[in-house]
Formats: sequence, structure tokens, C-alpha cells
Amino acid sequence: MEDSKAPSPTFHKTSWKQCLDILGAYQFVISFLFMAPFFTMLTIFLLFTPLWWLSVLYGVWLIIDWDTPQRGGRSSKWIRKCIIWKHMRDYYPIKLVKTAELPPDRNYVLGSHPHGIMCTGIANNFITASTGLLEIFPGLRLTLVTLANLFNLPVYRDYVMALGLCPVSRQSLDFLLSSRPSGQAVVIVVGGAQEALDAISGVHRLTLRNRKGFVRLALRHGASLVPVYSFGENDIFRIKSFKEGTWQYVAQVTFKKIAGFSPCIFWGRSLFSPNSWGLLPLPKPITTVVGRPIPVPQVHQPSEDQVNHYHQLYMCELQQLFEEHKASYGVPASVQLTLV
Repeated sequence: MEDSKAPSPTFHKTSWKQCLDILGAYQFVISFLFMAPFFTMLTIFLLFTPLWWLSVLYGVWLIIDWDTPQRGGRSSKWIRKCIIWKHMRDYYPIKLVKTAELPPDRNYVLGSHPHGIMCTGIANNFITASTGLLEIFPGLRLTLVTLANLFNLPVYRDYVMALGLCPVSRQSLDFLLSSRPSGQAVVIVVGGAQEALDAISGVHRLTLRNRKGFVRLALRHGASLVPVYSFGENDIFRIKSFKEGTWQYVAQVTFKKIAGFSPCIFWGRSLFSPNSWGLLPLPKPITTVVGRPIPVPQVHQPSEDQVNHYHQLYMCELQQLFEEHKASYGVPASVQLTLV
């Protein structure tokens, strides 16, 4: 007689899948937080060991390869299509939504909001193939750009380049938008590290009113502006926020100006217990909605009036995008998008 207490194969399959999903989400956090300092310290440490020649050889390679990030980087299809990203996608889950066509007969500058703690939704949607990016936007080559200082760090620079990232510098952005006459799109997290300080669950506050460099970039290249909003990005971690003017907030902002990133105090859940604190993100849905393109003329030396005009158009389009889709992704009708 068959044992009725024997666990079903479905249970084992589901449990194994859940473990892989957790691993997918956790590896992104660990690499985001610890990979850069680990390999930096390792490279320095090896200089004082019999393996010093490894650090020296890498230093020579670094000098030879120094300009590669500014010239489109060095993307690896194998790493970007690795199955671990699909497990990361399924953990939350993460989804990419298109609201309008982005024809590949022109170039684009996509402004991404909000930054959140780790840009989790944007990273999964725009540097991997896990959410169908190539099928949703056929013919476009989308490049996510990030903090330029990361490309000075040993080994980590090669990892982020393999993921397809490039520096958010003028030289890099100009190269990307000039490398092909059409079909090129750069994704800029406009709020940057400052916005990470406002990554509070249920809060939709963006650092945008004085961020106009991306508009000036679009005008110089005649690239259409596209607003992008990731609903749920601020919900996957809890954060300790400080009021503006307090010494803690001043210390955070000062550190950000020096180091380029914000020293946020945040936590998720434990790897083994959902009721304990830890670095594993909370499994909250993240949906990245790509808005309608705003046509922009090419002006090699745009005036402040032109920049302000298209910046205002962009903010209006972003607010409209938020209002049109917030109800679909769990944002109460009373919640407004705040631009500072």
C-alpha cells in the first residue's frame, strides 16, 4: 500500500525553485555591497605576498584597458543571459511593461526613477534578458549607465562591464549616442545616490527638478526623452531615514559628495527566517513601466530656455505616467508623485 505521508514531488520541486529564487536575489545584493571592496583589498593584499605579480599584471592590464568603459564597455552575452537573473526576476517578481513603441530609427535617453537602494528593477530589466527586453524593444541597444568611479575598481570594473554597464560621464554618453546613427538608447538613473536617501516604502519622492544634464544630453544628440518608473522599487527594503537638517542627514549627504554613494541604513529579511532582519530583500513585486517618447530636436549648443522647456515636458510626462499606472501596481489614489 502506498505511504500517504510521503512528500509529493511537487513539494520538492517548488522548494528547490524557491531556494534558487532566493539565491538569485541574494547574489545581487552581495555583489552590489561587497564585491568591489573585496577585490580592491585582495589586489592590495596580494602585493605583500609571493603572488604580488598577479596584482602587478592586473595593474598593467588596467592601464592598457583604461579607456574601454568610456568607449562602450565590454559586454558579455553569457553573463547577461545567465539563468541566475531569471531566478532573481521570479523572487520578487520583476516585470517590464511597454506603453508605447520605441522605433529603432532614432536614439533615446531613458530617465529611470526611482533609484531605490540598489536599482534592482532597472538592473534586472535593462542589463539582463530575463524579462524579455530584446523582444519588447526589438532593434534597440539599451545601455544602463552608472557611477563612473566604479570603473576604477579592480576586477569589479570588469564585472560591471560584462553586465553591459558604462560610466555616466559625458565622454561615455556622447560615445554611446554617436556610435550608431539610430537604435541606441542610454538608461540614466537621474536621481542618483541622493534619491537613495528617500527610498522609503510607500513614498514616491524623486530628485529631479535640478537634474537637467540628461535633457541637455538628449538635445545635443537629438535623442527622444523617455520617462521610466519602477513601481515597488522602494518597497523591497526598509530604511532608517533622517530629517533634513539633522546631523545624521548632513553626514550622509557629505559622505555622498565625497564617495559618490549614500551610506544608507537599510535592512530586509533574514536568509533563513522571514521574521528576522537581514540583507535578503523583501519579496515585493517590482514593475518597470516605460513611458511614451518625447521627440527632441538636435541642438549642438542648447540654450537654458530650451533645456528648461524639455525638462518641463519630461516632468509632466513622468507625472502623467505615474498617475496612469499607479492604481495597477498598488499605489493608493491619494498618493502623489513628489518632485524635488
